[in-house]
Amino acid sequence: MKHLFKVLALLLLLCGVAHAAIDTYTFASDAERARYRHLTEELRCPKCQNQNIADSNAPIAKDLRAEIYRMLSAGESDAQIVDYLVLRYGDFVMYKPPLTGRTLLLWCGPAVLLAGGFVVLGIIVRRRRRVRRVPNGLTADEQQRLAQLLARTSAKRTRND
Repeated sequence: MKHLFKVLALLLLLCGVAHAAIDTYTFASDAERARYRHLTEELRCPKCQNQNIADSNAPIAKDLRAEIYRMLSAGESDAQIVDYLVLRYGDFVMYKPPLTGRTLLLWCGPAVLLAGGFVVLGIIVRRRRRVRRVPNGLTADEQQRLAQLLARTSAKRTRND
């Protein structure tokens, strides 16, 4: 019974591997194959967002690989293929979008957030230093009054002893 269970588990695992699709395209030259590989590695999958088209198993990535292959076979240049995909899916499809008004936030956003973080950190440090300059957070008048109260208390204690 244990052996049957192991065999069934192994068959289930192998069924998942058997359904994995591998794109097989024939290219006219090695240069065209290199262009295809370069384009699929440099373009982002619209669904996966963190994977390129070459590594993604999403159906849209499979369609985009087929479209890139079709356009390469038709003799279109890399720039034409990228322009077509950008027109269809936006600048997001590129890992390195151009610096335009629409993508300014993508390029400058992290630096602005980092600078803002340093400003907030500086403000916090400055406020904490100000609090340390005034011991216990008391003004000079409050410190003098506290010293008088402590002196009276210690005087009463010495009298009672």
